[in-house]
Amino acid sequence: MKSKGAVKLFAIAMAVVSVFQLSFTWVTYRIEKEAKAFAEGDVIKERAYLDSIAREPVYNLGFAEYTYLQCKERELNLGLDLQGGMNVTLEVSLGEMVRTLANNNPDPGFNKAIELAAEKMKTSQADYVTLFGEAYKETVPEGRLAAIFANQTNKDRIKVSSTNEEVLVYLREEANQAIDRSFQILRARIDKFGVTQPNIQKLEGSGRILVELPGVDNPTRVRKLLQGSAKLEFWETYDNAEAFKHLSSANDMLAKVMKSEAGTKSDSTKTDTAASALAGLAKPSAIKPDSTKKDTANKEKTFEEFSAENPLFAYLRPYADENNMLITKGSACGISMVKDTAKINAMLNRFEVKAVLPSTIKFFWAYKGFGNNNEAVVLHAVKAGKDGNPSLEGDKITDARRDISQSGDIEVAMNMNAEGARIWKNLTKQNIGKSIAIVLDDVVYSAPTVQNEIPNGRSSITGSFTNEEAADLANILKSGKLPAPTRIVEEAVVGPTLGAESISQGLLSMLIATIVILIFMVIYYGNSGYIADFAVLTNVFFIIGVLASLGAALTLPGIAGIVLTIGMAVDANVLINERVKEELLNARSIKNAVADGYAHANSSIIDANLTTLIAGFVLYVFGTGPVQGFAITLIIGILSSMFTAVLLSRVITEWRLEKGATVHYVTNLSKNLFQNLNYKFVENRKKFYIFSGIIIIAGVVSIFTKGFTLGVDFKGGWTYVVQFENDQTSSDIREKLTSVFGSAPEVKTFGAGNKFKITTTYMINETSEGASDMVETKLNEGLAPMGKSQILSSAKVGPTIANDIKVASIWAAIISLLGIGLYILIRFRKWQYALGAIIALTHDVLMMLGFYSIFDGILPFTMEVDQAFIAAVLTIIGFSINDTVVVFDRIREFLGTHHHENNKGKVINDALNNTLNRTIITSLTVFLVALVLFIFGGEVIKGFTFALLVGIVFGTYSSIGIATPIVIDFDKKKE
Repeated sequence: MKSKGAVKLFAIAMAVVSVFQLSFTWVTYRIEKEAKAFAEGDVIKERAYLDSIAREPVYNLGFAEYTYLQCKERELNLGLDLQGGMNVTLEVSLGEMVRTLANNNPDPGFNKAIELAAEKMKTSQADYVTLFGEAYKETVPEGRLAAIFANQTNKDRIKVSSTNEEVLVYLREEANQAIDRSFQILRARIDKFGVTQPNIQKLEGSGRILVELPGVDNPTRVRKLLQGSAKLEFWETYDNAEAFKHLSSANDMLAKVMKSEAGTKSDSTKTDTAASALAGLAKPSAIKPDSTKKDTANKEKTFEEFSAENPLFAYLRPYADENNMLITKGSACGISMVKDTAKINAMLNRFEVKAVLPSTIKFFWAYKGFGNNNEAVVLHAVKAGKDGNPSLEGDKITDARRDISQSGDIEVAMNMNAEGARIWKNLTKQNIGKSIAIVLDDVVYSAPTVQNEIPNGRSSITGSFTNEEAADLANILKSGKLPAPTRIVEEAVVGPTLGAESISQGLLSMLIATIVILIFMVIYYGNSGYIADFAVLTNVFFIIGVLASLGAALTLPGIAGIVLTIGMAVDANVLINERVKEELLNARSIKNAVADGYAHANSSIIDANLTTLIAGFVLYVFGTGPVQGFAITLIIGILSSMFTAVLLSRVITEWRLEKGATVHYVTNLSKNLFQNLNYKFVENRKKFYIFSGIIIIAGVVSIFTKGFTLGVDFKGGWTYVVQFENDQTSSDIREKLTSVFGSAPEVKTFGAGNKFKITTTYMINETSEGASDMVETKLNEGLAPMGKSQILSSAKVGPTIANDIKVASIWAAIISLLGIGLYILIRFRKWQYALGAIIALTHDVLMMLGFYSIFDGILPFTMEVDQAFIAAVLTIIGFSINDTVVVFDRIREFLGTHHHENNKGKVINDALNNTLNRTIITSLTVFLVALVLFIFGGEVIKGFTFALLVGIVFGTYSSIGIATPIVIDFDKKKE
C-alpha cells in the first residue's frame, strides 16, 4: 500500500486533536465536581464558586493557559435533551412593523391585506413582505402602497409617486433591520441572564430567531425576558468628577456598615486584589494597581485588609490617579471585572448607601467589555429627572443609519419627530460639553459628548466606529422606533430529570451496541475481527473529538447516530473481509489476498458511503434541532469510518503481516456458512412483486382510512410529558383534561405506567406573552384531582412552524431520492440502475409508512409521524441505497467477467448469491444495533428505532427482491 506514512500521520494528528479537544471536557468536569463538593448541595453556592474562578487559569498546557470560561466554551456540548434546558424559536411580528410604518393607517384594504398576509404565512414558504404585497394586490387590485406609506418620517425613501415595487423594497429593508435589531436585543438580554453556553442564531430567510438556553429552570422568566418590549432611553449624565465624590461617599459608608455588622467576613477567595486584576485593562493609561483612595498608606496591605476599609473600591476601580486626581471626563466613572459586577450592584443598592447618594444618580454598566476575553466592563453614572425617568425615550426616533461625514469618517445619523426634536433641542442646549448616555434595557451602548445645541432633531454621532459598530448603534437607536415584537412560535423545555434519564439510556445503549458488534466481529472473522474492532472504536473516538472541535452539541438522536454509525461502519469491514476471504479461496497468498481484497472492496465502499452522505446532507439542510444533531453525527461518522475501515485497518493489517503475525479471516463458525448458495432470485422476482404489492396496498388502505398520528411538530400544538406519583390510565387523564381544555387532548403512555405524553391544541393560535403559562396552569388544574404530578418536558409548535416542517420534510425525501438516483445514473451509466434504485427506495418508504399506520395504537409505544420519523426514513434511504449499490456493484463486476455468458439472468443470479453473505451479515449487525437502541435507548427514541428496524428489514429485502428485478425487466425491454 502506498502512502502508509500519510495515513499514519493523519491518524496520529486526528488522535492528538481529539485528545486535545476532549481534554477541556475532562477539565470542566473535574472543576464542576470540586464545585459540587464545596457547595454541599447548595446550588447558589456552587454557582458562586464557579463564577469566582470563571476567568482564572485552570488548565496549563505549558504553551498556553486556559481559564474555566475558555474551557467551558471548548468542552463537548450536550444537547438540551441530555442536560435539560429550554429551546425557543421566536418570530418577529412584521405585521406590527408594517402597521407602524404606515402610521396605523385605517384604510380597510390595507388592514385586510395584513390579515390575509398573516393567513398566507401559515401555509407558505415566502417571506412576509412578499406575501403582504400579494395580499394587497388581491385585496386592492388598483391600490397604490405609496398612498398608505408616504409620510414625513420616510419622505427621503418613499415619494407619493413611488411604485408598489419600490415601497415593497423599502418594507423589506425595514423588515431585515427589525430582525437584526431583535437579534441584537435578545443577545444582550441573554448575556445578562447568566446562562452557561447559550446559543442564539438567526434562521436566515424566515424572520425567526433560535435561542437555546441550557440548564434554565424557570421557563416563565425566560418567556418574559425574550418577549418583552425594548426600552431605549437617553439620559443626562454625571461627569466623572461629580460621580467620584458620590462613589467615595458610598465607599466610606460601606466601610462603616460592614465594620459594625456582627459576624461579617471578608471575601477570602482571592489572595491578590481585584484592583490588581484590573491593572492595564482600563482605557485611561494612568490607572495603576495602587490607585485607589487611601492607597499610599495601604500598599502593603492584603486584599482582606484593603477590602475591609474600601469595600466598594476593592472591586470597582474609579477613574482617578493615586492622588485622587481625575484622569478622564465623561460619564464613565469606574471599571470592574465582569464577575464582580453583581457584588458592586448589591453594594450600591443597599439602603445605607442610597441614603448618602443623591436621589437623581443611577448607575448603568456598558454593553461591551474589554481586555482579554472582555473580562472588564465600565460603569456609567447617569442623572435622572425629579420623577426618576430619563430625559428622552426612544419612541421619538424616526430614523437612524450609518453614514459618512464630510471629513470621510464613519458616523451615525439620527432623526427625531417634532416632539423629540423639541426635547432634544433643550437637552443638548443644557449639556454642551457633557455626555448623553444612550441606554437600551439598562445597558449603556454609547455616551457621546454634546458639541453644540441641535435645534432640528437631526444629529450625527461620531467616534472611532467601524462599519459594523456604526450599523449596530443605528439599529439600537431604531429599536425604539419600530415596535416589532417577538413572539414564541416554537419552544421545548426539558427538565433535568428527563435529561439525566436520557444520558443514562443513551450511554447504556451505545455501550451495549458496541460490545455486541465487537464480540460478533471476533466470533465471525477471527483475529482480523480485532483489527476491525480497533477501527470501529477509533471511528467512535474521532466522531466525538470532531464534534467537540466543531462546537456541535451531542444530543440523544446524536448518540443514536453514533450507534448507527458503529453498525454501518462494520459494513465496510465486512465488505473487505469477505473480499479477502474470496481471494484466499482462490489460493492467493495472504499478502496478495489482502491487497486485492481491499482494492476490490474500495469501489463498493466509496459508492455506498457517498450515497448515504447524500441522505445525511439533505437531512442536515432540511432538519431542525435534534434532527440536525443526528445528521451531523451521521455525516462525521460516515467520513471517519471510510478512513478507519479502508485506510487505517489496512495499514494495521499489513504491519502485522510484515511482523510475521498470522491474520485469520474465518473461524470454525463462519468457515462453511453461506457457501455454494443458489437461490433462484431472478426466477422468483414476480413473487417478490406480489408480496411487496400486497403489503403496500394494505398500508395505503390503512393510510387513507386510519391515517397517522401526527407529531406536534407536524400539526402544531402543545405537548407535555407528565410523571405521576401513582399509575394512571390514559382515559382518566383525557376525561379530566377535556373539562378544562374544552376539547379532548391526545394522551398516550410514555414508557412506565405513571408517565404520559399529553398533546393539545388549546390556545395554540394565542400570541400573547402569557399564553404558555395559561395553558400550563389549565393543565395543572385538570391534573390536580389525580394526585401529585410533575412536568418532565414540554413543547410548543405553532401552526406556521408545523407547516414549514411538513413542507421541508417532503422536500427532504424528494431531493434525497432524486440526488441518489442521479448519482447511481452517473456511476453505473445506465438509467435502469437509477430507476431500480429509486423504485426500491420508494418501496422502502411506503413499507415504513404502511407499518406505522397499521400498527399505530396496537403496539405499546408512541408511533407519531414527526421529524424523528422523517430522520429514520432518510436514514433507511441511506442504508438501503448502501446495500443496493453493493449489490449493483457485484452485478456489474459479474457481467464484466462473464460477458461471454449468454444467459444474463443466470449471471445476475450468481452475483446475488455471491453477495448474499455480505448482505446478511451487514444487515444483521445494523439490525442488532437498532434493536439495542430500541430496547435500551429510552421512550424518547423508541418510535424512531422501530421505524429503523422496519426499514432495515425491508431495505435489505428490496436491494435483492425489488431493485435488481427492476433492472432486469427494464433492461430486457430495452433489448
